[in-house]
Amino acid sequence: MGVIASGTVLGAKPTDTPDQVTAILGSDFAENTLDGLSMWRDYGMVEFFWGRESRDHAWTGHHFTLQVHRLSAGGGTVNRVIRERYGRFDRHLRYDKLERLLTRRGVHMEDVPDSNAPAYTLHWQPASQVSVMVCRSHERGVPRRGSARIGDVYAVSSSMSAEQVAWYRSRYGGQNALVPSDVRGSGGRDTA
Repeated sequence: MGVIASGTVLGAKPTDTPDQVTAILGSDFAENTLDGLSMWRDYGMVEFFWGRESRDHAWTGHHFTLQVHRLSAGGGTVNRVIRERYGRFDRHLRYDKLERLLTRRGVHMEDVPDSNAPAYTLHWQPASQVSVMVCRSHERGVPRRGSARIGDVYAVSSSMSAEQVAWYRSRYGGQNALVPSDVRGSGGRDTA
């Protein structure tokens, strides 16, 4: 809920430098680069992404993604700093539960049409520019242990601008109907 409301991960913004993010999340990460011009660091469930014009330029923060679906595998998926702050995480985060808790805090989500529909739905928080992708069908039609269930949050990402949302709506608005709210699944305990 904190990420969606603030647009940050424990204060780390999508535009922060690699050193700024590491100062917040710690030095336990895997670093990946494709061509020396794009890089991402995997801090367990959280990934931050950067780019630069050339190898002579500094890294510029682009976005972050919380790979929430990784929680279903259990184990040490969650970064130590995040775990110390928030405690233990359940293996699944239900979107209906998350949305209900956010609404109680005055944080509202908007539905956004997306190319991944109907297998996934996309939701957006305008103030923080955070998007939430939700699983609406089983991967390859077969549910298995350690995979996202229908109604689970798959990923949380920042930043998605109003211009991007407008483009998604113009591109996919007429093609893919969003799943009605009565199919969002049943809740559970109110502890997100």
